[in-house]
Amino acid sequence: MDLIKLKIIGVSFTQAKTEAYALILSEEEGNRRLPIVIGRFEAEAITIGLEGDITPTRPSTHDLFINSLDRFKITIKQVIIHKLVDGVFFSSLICEHNEIEEIIDARTSDAVALAIRFDAPVYTYENIMKKASYSDDPSEREPQPEDKNWIKNFIEEQKSKEDTQKDLTMTSTKELNTMLNKLVKAESYEAAAKIRDELSRRK
Repeated sequence: MDLIKLKIIGVSFTQAKTEAYALILSEEEGNRRLPIVIGRFEAEAITIGLEGDITPTRPSTHDLFINSLDRFKITIKQVIIHKLVDGVFFSSLICEHNEIEEIIDARTSDAVALAIRFDAPVYTYENIMKKASYSDDPSEREPQPEDKNWIKNFIEEQKSKEDTQKDLTMTSTKELNTMLNKLVKAESYEAAAKIRDELSRRK
C-alpha cells in the first residue's frame, strides 16, 4: 500500500469538560484532515515541539529520548501511523543505526512529538484516511461513514465516565476491570489510575 505523507497542523482543544485534545494532521497533497484524540500532557509535548522557541528548564521525556538517540547516533527516519482499531491509532518509529533499519512500536502522540523534534516525516495509509479523516474543503464534505464517529463516541464515553467514577465504591470489581481495560486501550491513564487505586484498595 502506498504511504500518504501528512503535515502537522496543530493541536485543537475539543471538549473543555473532559480535557480532550485533538492532534490535527493533514495530507500533504489533498484536503483531508486526520484528527487524533490525545491527552493534555501529550498535547503539551506536541505544542512545545511545534513552537520551537519554548525551552523547558529541564529536558522533557521526549527531549531526553532525542538526546539519547543523538548520543548513540540513531536517527528517526520517519513515523508511520499504520493501524486504527476502535478509535486507537497505532504507530511505528522507523529508525536507522549504522545503516541498519529498526522499527519501534510507539503511541501515536509520542511518535509525532518525536517526529517534530527530529524533523522526520509522518505517513499513514489510505484505508486509515478513509476511516477517520474529514475534508477541509466545504464543497467536498459529505456524511461521514460510521467509522468516523469514533471521535464523538470517545468524547461521549469520557462524559459518561465522569458520572461513573463519582462513586467507584458502588461499582463491581468485574465492571471496574472492564472499565480499566477500556481506559488503558484509549490511553486515558489518569482515569485508569483512579480505577486501579480502587481495585488495589479492595485487595
